[in-house]
Amino acid sequence: MKKFRVSLLGQVLIAIAAGILLGQFLPVAVARVFVTFNSLFGNFLNFAIPLIIIGLIIPAIADLGKGAGRLLLITALIAYGSTVFSGFFTYFTGEAIFPRLIAGSAQATAIDSSGATTLKPFFTVEMPAPFDIMTALLLSFCIGLGLSAIQGNTLRMAASDLRDIISLLIEKVIIPLLPLHIFGIFLNMTLSGQVASIISVFVKIIVVIFVLHILLLLIQFSLAGLVARKNPLRLLKNMLPAYATALGTQSSAATIPVTLAQTLKNGVSKNIATFVIPLCATIHLSGSTMKITACAMAIMMMAGMPIHTLDFSGFILMLGITMVAAPGVPGGAIMAALGILESMLGFDETAQALMIALYIAMDSFGTACNVTGDGAIAVVVDRINGKSGHLMQRP
Repeated sequence: MKKFRVSLLGQVLIAIAAGILLGQFLPVAVARVFVTFNSLFGNFLNFAIPLIIIGLIIPAIADLGKGAGRLLLITALIAYGSTVFSGFFTYFTGEAIFPRLIAGSAQATAIDSSGATTLKPFFTVEMPAPFDIMTALLLSFCIGLGLSAIQGNTLRMAASDLRDIISLLIEKVIIPLLPLHIFGIFLNMTLSGQVASIISVFVKIIVVIFVLHILLLLIQFSLAGLVARKNPLRLLKNMLPAYATALGTQSSAATIPVTLAQTLKNGVSKNIATFVIPLCATIHLSGSTMKITACAMAIMMMAGMPIHTLDFSGFILMLGITMVAAPGVPGGAIMAALGILESMLGFDETAQALMIALYIAMDSFGTACNVTGDGAIAVVVDRINGKSGHLMQRP
């Protein structure tokens, strides 16, 4: 018989429900055990974040250098532009409607952005990070770009091994412990009387993000249809099987065969489709960027943290680059983003845990948006390549 497994989303939902339920009657002494675990896990996460950034971003950027020159550049620029547009589209929409959705709940919730909690851990263990977030990002970009430009394989193989180690750390340690961490956060918030307002806001934000990602797909395919002189609604309709598959698999990589088949149905030449679709599964995460931007804004408003357009613009531009490291690792997008959430927006342990819970609650929709948008990019790249007068072959 097959072993029954609960998905990560199911585990997170169970953790939230259990935290709310047990928070009603659990003795304080028992609750402090979970608060102590949260303190230890939070410190470990702060230690691991720079390593996650280096372990995932260096090989991701280095691998991009193996592409087909001009075709790679065109595809990467369009994918980055789409991802950044998604972030700004979400930001300005959230700026217009989130205050009305969150204002009343935020006053009641008052999430403490200083990291103070109702209960204190029995003890703490300091786990200083080997270097700060910005150092990790700069080091990753410098080494990754360098590896993409040289022929040597020694450091590239070391970076690949480091990626495997970090992937195991995420898959075998961090992800399995995340539900327990989220349980402790919601247990503590229940004891402090914050949880009802937070859940209310969560539901509103999830609905808004679902509507926004549908609008984003309509915009992406309208632009693709305009460039390629094709019916955008027909293009989008042909990609719906990929959308549905991604909802079930929650994986861009696992959906590649379906995405590729539907892209070919949209009239994209085979050698362009077989290059662009696997590449975009790695570098185009407009749906994930939308979720992270919207969730970050909501949590900052709930916490009473100031939101400045200039600061958030820098965050979105950096997020578009950081997302390159996300695919292929369970929870990779939010794990890769934790570093800049902390360094650029000032997210503490509680805000990060809420961010993870809210992000995972919409994981399927973000992945579906990512892969469906890949089809629009393939249509545009095929049109640009066709107008250039020659057809590039797959590397």
